[in-house]
Amino acid sequence: MALSPPRLISIILIRRLGIFRYRQPAWIMLISRWPCRIHSALAALTRPWPCGKFDMSDTADTAMMAPGSLLAGKRGLIMGVANERSIAWGIAAAAANQGAELAFSYQMEGFGKRLRPLAESIGSDLLLECDVAHEGAVASCFESLSKTWSSIDFVIHALAFSDKNELKGRYMDTSRQNFADTMMVSAFSFTEAAQAARHMMPSGGSLVTLSYIGAQRITPNYNVMGVAKAALESSVRYLAVDLGGQNIRVNGLSAGPMKTLAGAAITGARHIYRHSEENAPLGRNPDIHEVGRSGLYLVSDLSSGVTGEIHYVDGGFNHVGVPPEV
Repeated sequence: MALSPPRLISIILIRRLGIFRYRQPAWIMLISRWPCRIHSALAALTRPWPCGKFDMSDTADTAMMAPGSLLAGKRGLIMGVANERSIAWGIAAAAANQGAELAFSYQMEGFGKRLRPLAESIGSDLLLECDVAHEGAVASCFESLSKTWSSIDFVIHALAFSDKNELKGRYMDTSRQNFADTMMVSAFSFTEAAQAARHMMPSGGSLVTLSYIGAQRITPNYNVMGVAKAALESSVRYLAVDLGGQNIRVNGLSAGPMKTLAGAAITGARHIYRHSEENAPLGRNPDIHEVGRSGLYLVSDLSSGVTGEIHYVDGGFNHVGVPPEV
């Protein structure tokens, strides 16, 4: 049977070190585990990894599902696409692939210029400026949208912000202003979107926001964003109750660490990415198409009985306490 290079090297090292000279049962039990441990370490060291800054080049790994009509006749607003590697774009592409008609909002003109060719690639020319940090911007965005569409069926909320310099280090050092700004953009903007969207959903609909495991577990250099995401997840549950009578479903999608622009802004992103990859039950992180398909599920009738949930797409990492010994 052919051996992988890391496995072969580990066996050679063990033999060269003379470990097999020891015959005591205790030593035999100990060294019997060494090949696997050395192999795992070598495999991790020889695994391709980006040099320098966080590399986002291999975000999309799996193929997009075949075109269909799951969302034919449906209209949705996507809020927060930064570029083609954004999670929101993965959901938008999956929705368009299944027949949805989409509109997009963007924060400022610079983002709008990057977004336009992406939107055009899936047949959308409906782009609306919406800087949620400004009071009344969300309501104005939906008012503008209503002039083109009388109703919508779903909203994808993928907005978050915090001062990068205050994300690293300790949470207790967060400033009053950054706490307020982070909460406003990352959490309250979803509530504002729900307030405006409900008037355009006479027959019901679906609201989906994006979260992260940092809302539930301590994550290095996530700090105030984790607190904001916790508030966002709680908002999902309260909004689900408030809007359930209108048949509007509200859910969150919590993806594992991905090589996105937002992910790259976190100090130590490579460590977080690798830790999740090595300890998730599936042994890997999700890619943009997998998260996109989960978003598609949450905005489609396939999830018609689901509301108030946080749907994890992280290879099972959220269930792991102490990872099993390899």
